[in-house]
Amino acid sequence: MDWGTDLWDQYDHIDKHTQSGLDLVERYIKFVKERTEIEQSYAKQLRSLSKKYAKRGSKDEQDCKFSNHASFQEILNELNDYAGQRELIAENMITGICVELTKYLQDLKQERKTHLSDAKKAQQNLESSFKQLESTKKRFAKEWAEADKATQQAEKTESDLNATKLDVEKAKQHAHSRTHTAEECRNDYAAQLQKYNKEQNFFYYTEIPQIFNKMQDMDERRIRMLAEGYSQFSEMEKKVQPIISKCLEGISSAGVKINEKQDSFLFIEQHKSGFDRPGDVEFEDYSQGIKPATSDSSLNPPKVRAKLWPFSKKNKPPAAEDFSHLPPEQRKKRLQAKIDDITKELQKAQDQSDALEKMKGVYEQNPQMGDPSSLEPQITETSQNIGRLRGELTKYETWLSEAVGGEESANTINNNTQHGVVAANPTQNIYTEFEDEFDDVESPIGQCTALYTFEGHSEGTISITEGELLSVMEEDKGDGWMRVLRAGGEEGYIPSSYVKVGP
Repeated sequence: MDWGTDLWDQYDHIDKHTQSGLDLVERYIKFVKERTEIEQSYAKQLRSLSKKYAKRGSKDEQDCKFSNHASFQEILNELNDYAGQRELIAENMITGICVELTKYLQDLKQERKTHLSDAKKAQQNLESSFKQLESTKKRFAKEWAEADKATQQAEKTESDLNATKLDVEKAKQHAHSRTHTAEECRNDYAAQLQKYNKEQNFFYYTEIPQIFNKMQDMDERRIRMLAEGYSQFSEMEKKVQPIISKCLEGISSAGVKINEKQDSFLFIEQHKSGFDRPGDVEFEDYSQGIKPATSDSSLNPPKVRAKLWPFSKKNKPPAAEDFSHLPPEQRKKRLQAKIDDITKELQKAQDQSDALEKMKGVYEQNPQMGDPSSLEPQITETSQNIGRLRGELTKYETWLSEAVGGEESANTINNNTQHGVVAANPTQNIYTEFEDEFDDVESPIGQCTALYTFEGHSEGTISITEGELLSVMEEDKGDGWMRVLRAGGEEGYIPSSYVKVGP
């Protein structure tokens, strides 16, 4: 069954039906656009939510050492990645459905307009041919009536006794002329009728069926394209479903990771004061009425008990440089942490000093590369910095020795002193300053492996394949994207959740 055979006389209905189909495509495009707007708004709200509840500051970082706090941060990170997948769904729907269908819709509109125009032209040609047929027919009828009238007049003249022979001949000639003209009109009418019937047969059995069948093909292609758009609406979400499931699994595993006993132990270690519990209060008997001597009072002053009420809120003492305002256990931890930080700074300064000395040697051997004297201010500044750090290291080690006391302090001091004095390995970082000055090529900060295939259609993104090894050029800054470098030299952004960081 086809439109040309069964709907040859339903031009108006075909016109309305095809227009209704195009309207449906436009409605679906608008529907998908509004869906993408919802996805983008949802993703934006999720990102704002995760950012709002993310920990910031030193106190928050300290809380994140507890597993229940750290797990909540993992949930926020996973939620941020989940928001990225919602944005990816919206982007894919725009490019894969809206853009494609909009372009296809314009082509369908132009094609439909062409078919309808062809049908109208065919109809107009047939109507013009019919008008010619009617005109020929009317002329034939008129001429035949005139011929019949002339024939009757000739017969009447011939039977008239008063008519001359000339009048009779003249009337016969006129009748014969009229009859001849009528015969020509009759022949024209017959020819025009045959021509019209042929054109009408072509119109109804060939031309219109072909046009309607083309419109049927156009409409069926529209339906197929729309059906694919319907399927893509689901498929595009299914493609990211594994990553979304991974995000949700990450949220679940964050809850599993929580260790309440470990959190309690960590809390104890952070805040254990090291003080002994207060002893019993001694009984002082004033019933004897004996007052202690002045000398005894001055030699044996009454003991003042501190922190009888450990839960009372008092003003905290000002922070001291040697952390003497802290309880013993906390003071030792803070001093040790400070010593570790100074040791790292000292090692870094020592490496920088060695690099400057190496660079100075290179300049002395190759004057065209630089002036050795230009490095003297940096070398002097670095030496002063090393001396300052060593002084601070000695100061904090002394305080730690006082806090710890005995053999434990000696071991700690020896270990940290060793770290502070040992020079850097000459094969490491000796040309750091030199290379930074002469080489601006960006180096990868790590490696990652693609877990899934990603098609990068937007500006700044690149496509990757599952299992591909990539170089990390820029880590995820919280927006769900990271910059990578492919083996072929192609560089761009990809979703962070699509890769696994590490070799």
